[in-house]
Amino acid sequence: MKKLTLFLVLISILAACRNDKSKTETIETRVDSLTYNYDSVTIYSTNIVKTDAKETDTTKAVIQYPVFKNEELNNYIQRQVLNYFSEEDKAIIAYQDIAKSFITGYDSFYNENKGTQQAWFLNIDVNVLHQTPNYIALEYIHSDYSGGAHPNTNFSFINYNPKTNQPLTLDSLIDKSNKARLTSISESIFRKDEKLSSTEPLEGKYFFSDGKFTLPDNFYVSNKGLVFFYNPYEIKAYAYGTTEITIPFAALREIAKPNTILTTTN
Repeated sequence: MKKLTLFLVLISILAACRNDKSKTETIETRVDSLTYNYDSVTIYSTNIVKTDAKETDTTKAVIQYPVFKNEELNNYIQRQVLNYFSEEDKAIIAYQDIAKSFITGYDSFYNENKGTQQAWFLNIDVNVLHQTPNYIALEYIHSDYSGGAHPNTNFSFINYNPKTNQPLTLDSLIDKSNKARLTSISESIFRKDEKLSSTEPLEGKYFFSDGKFTLPDNFYVSNKGLVFFYNPYEIKAYAYGTTEITIPFAALREIAKPNTILTTTN
């Protein structure tokens, strides 16, 4: 219930759209040896809709992202965000283009549906989660509403080594020969978190294929261990929100590759 409440609060915050002027915001931050600030792009539609007799609203696109002194890292982050959009529109090559494209789409909808009470929103938020001299984890939240029963929200994670300027993959942390053991350890933690016995079937209650536990592609390393993250709809109904599994460093000692962020001080 706590997870559901937190998830719904997050959706409410992300969905909030107020009629205001476009703006660019910068927040300076210093963490460890890497300095960054948060920059943002905000664009509003000029088409105002009436939600009731007293209230008005408008469509808004907001993109917030960190800007590091490391330009290669900045470019990598931008590519992760742009990849989703540029597949459909090759003209999208910058954050500003994403926001403009979304607003253009809404304006076309508005012109075809005069008198609509529907306002859309797009929120893209890239946040620094965890940082050490040779590792940075970023959370990429994509939330949007363009009609339908509820907003869509997707979380993904960017794992990067700022010293080598290379993305960090799970294969670089856990040898393929130990993936089965990793899955087994993760399932034990999952069952404990979900208050399931070691033999209770997963089929029916969760969306695992053939009722067999599997790990998601989404992961990052926190100060507590290796974290795997399931998005809404991935293994549970939308109302249950997201699910995380944290595998403590101690449980990874025998299966992690040596001299990685899983085996050194974080």
